[in-house]
Amino acid sequence: MGNSFQVQDRFADGAQYIGGRLRPGTSGRSHDVVNPATGKTVHSYELAGTADVDAAVAAARAAFPGWSGATPAERSEAMHRFAAVLAEQADDFAYAESLQCGKPVKLSTEFDVPGTVDNASFFAGAARHLEGKSAAEYSGDHTSYVRREAIGVIGSIAPWNYPLQMAAWKVLPAVAAGNTIVLKPAEITPLTSLMFAQAATEAGIPDGVINIVNGAGKDAGEHLVGHPDVVMTSFTGSTAVGKRVAEIATSTVKRLHLELGGKAPFVVFDDADLEAAVHGAVAGSLINTGQDCTAATRAYVQRPLYEAFVQGVAELMETVRVGDPFAPDTDLGPLISHAQRDRVAAFVERARAYATVVTGGEAPGGELADGAYYRPTLIAGAAQDSEIVQAEIFGPVLVVLPFDTDDEGIALANDTPYGLAASAWTRDLYRANRATREIKAGCVWINDHIPIISEMPHGGYKASGFGKDMSSYSFEEYTQVKHVMYDNTAVARKDWHRTIFGDR
Repeated sequence: MGNSFQVQDRFADGAQYIGGRLRPGTSGRSHDVVNPATGKTVHSYELAGTADVDAAVAAARAAFPGWSGATPAERSEAMHRFAAVLAEQADDFAYAESLQCGKPVKLSTEFDVPGTVDNASFFAGAARHLEGKSAAEYSGDHTSYVRREAIGVIGSIAPWNYPLQMAAWKVLPAVAAGNTIVLKPAEITPLTSLMFAQAATEAGIPDGVINIVNGAGKDAGEHLVGHPDVVMTSFTGSTAVGKRVAEIATSTVKRLHLELGGKAPFVVFDDADLEAAVHGAVAGSLINTGQDCTAATRAYVQRPLYEAFVQGVAELMETVRVGDPFAPDTDLGPLISHAQRDRVAAFVERARAYATVVTGGEAPGGELADGAYYRPTLIAGAAQDSEIVQAEIFGPVLVVLPFDTDDEGIALANDTPYGLAASAWTRDLYRANRATREIKAGCVWINDHIPIISEMPHGGYKASGFGKDMSSYSFEEYTQVKHVMYDNTAVARKDWHRTIFGDR
């Protein structure tokens, strides 16, 4: 894939998108966007400060009456045009996403970008289906119905692992419901979020409906969450940062949606298709170089299949091609940064004291030495309470442990603070049904791990947060439910008044 545009030229006017145009940040500090495959800077920009956040919120607030007052059909039509513009620019989006994240281009081309286009198409249709309870005479003397109304200016914060898709997950349901939004992406991956907002403007979505501020979390992020004109915060990121977001949001009585960390279990029962489980484990653990909160991280394999599973996964991991993200045959790109690569490597090095590194466990040298690469890694022999099993590593590392009984397998799957996603592998319908009932996670796959679809919700249990992205269920986050009740009697003195004054 060739470079279809020059990044510095594309964002020469700045990396803040406020009121329908690019502008520079005012923090007085610059930031470099680094290609993690090479360690080289691809773009430098001025970070947003609190004044930029204020300007973006003001633009969103000014746009709110017109956008929320548009008919569902008008919003839907604009969003259909938006989906079309995204599709037209698919190659540019894929290039920019791989450039700033190090994703293999086949992942950004076949997963990130088409998933985002599909999400836009879904919410374009969903904008016309903001449903409430049917009107009825529930009291006998009144007609009641439920309205869903836009709530105002949303202040959202997205992570660096899927910058384009996370921008879509935050923006699309919010604006489909009639809200306006200020999104703060991770400052290390600003490019595709800016392009996303530009595409919305090209599609005719009014200025100020979608605004982007690229700044540091401690100033731009916290100021956005605590802003008095922001009525809701949606945050995706680590559980630790999520706790801080919650502290700020609750102090100003904001609505809050959190999608936090994960440590997804991958439970293989002894009747599973071993080949399918091995392939699923490698794909599920290595997607996006393991930088996925739903990635398979803890494989629990029933004892009869354990040794064959370990051998099969190790052999398949060793065939994974690590290399240049823009090479069409590359399977695994670098991690997002050298700091993240070193963090992952430190987890593995500490694990050597109590577990066995079956394969991987090192950064490649040679022509990849300058990038933030780390080989696919399989670890066995760790205890359930060990760091490598319990902590979110966010890298291409899979830990495998054996279990004996079905009760034990499900108990182990639930034995972390997290509950975002999980999978169970079995040919037995009753085992599958039990796994879906008893594993505490927002998504449980059977005989697969990772696929997501726009029509179904994404969100977690326990320390993985609350609330839903995608699907019509996400409108629960972005709409206010209002009960409207009409008197049907035309009687001045109601019977219930006697409970307050007078007699029957």
